[in-house]
Amino acid sequence: MATEEVSDLKILVTGGAGFIGCNFVRYMLKAHPEDEIVVLDKLTYAGRLENLEDVMNRIEFVKGDICDKDAVKKTMSGCDAAVNFAAESHVDRSIEGPEVFVRTDVFGVFTLLEEARRIGLKKFVQISTDEVYGSTRSGSFKETDTLDPSSPYSASKAGGELLARSYVRTYGMHVAVTRSSNNYGPYQHPEKLIPRFVVKILRNEKLPIYGKGDNVRDWLYVEDNCRAIDLVLRKSRPGDVVNIGSGNERTNIEVTKQMLAHMKKPESMITYIQDRAGHDFRYSLDWNRIKEMGWTPKVGFEDGLKATIDWYLANRKWWEPLV
Repeated sequence: MATEEVSDLKILVTGGAGFIGCNFVRYMLKAHPEDEIVVLDKLTYAGRLENLEDVMNRIEFVKGDICDKDAVKKTMSGCDAAVNFAAESHVDRSIEGPEVFVRTDVFGVFTLLEEARRIGLKKFVQISTDEVYGSTRSGSFKETDTLDPSSPYSASKAGGELLARSYVRTYGMHVAVTRSSNNYGPYQHPEKLIPRFVVKILRNEKLPIYGKGDNVRDWLYVEDNCRAIDLVLRKSRPGDVVNIGSGNERTNIEVTKQMLAHMKKPESMITYIQDRAGHDFRYSLDWNRIKEMGWTPKVGFEDGLKATIDWYLANRKWWEPLV
């Protein structure tokens, strides 16, 4: 199947008021001002209108659930493409209550796909995660490797993307999937490691680290991910699965110590707690395919971490209501 590059699009961005979604909306408005952006978001605890406050006059926003057929039909009407960021995405919450993860991350994807099929949408990009591969002690996962999710969250994301990929073979739809490594940057909810620890450091609270803190993640600055997703949207082939990594593998304890050093706080703030159930040791992606498409990350981890910490320091009014 030939690659088809598209431009001058009307794009439905589901979950566009969440962390990666709002950064993607902002990036697209800057990179492709000719495109029209429609955002559908349920506005759960992690999706907030405040995340889009500065661009609301440049987008069409609809509050709604991707599991709601009427809301999806209304917002997808007239669109050329859809990028689905809408998801429940916190591993700890999925362990405590997995049902909502299955509903949103699987049935929600199904609802979007059915409407996309009905109207003949040109392109559908499903945003997945490196967590669908499970953990590895060595080497890096390729797009063709077997999925082996460890948590209800990663299993629900695997289910959603497999369903999306099936629509290529069964219905001939143009669907592509991205699997990115750990994103960080502005507008991330303070349940996640970096913003959570920024807040705790500012409050002089202990920083709880699971186990020994030696779990490894590949840290990807959110705007770099947005650039990659945009490239997949424009140049992907039907059925493409694309890993998006950065080569910035760090242990949780390394990240924590770098944060403390940047904020000039002592390492004695660290405390170690019992590891969580099913905690994957290491995620690592082979991202040669996206490099071959013309993308490489622009933001190194040290620069990205500093910029992220500084953003949270300058935007206390944004995160204070959340903690």
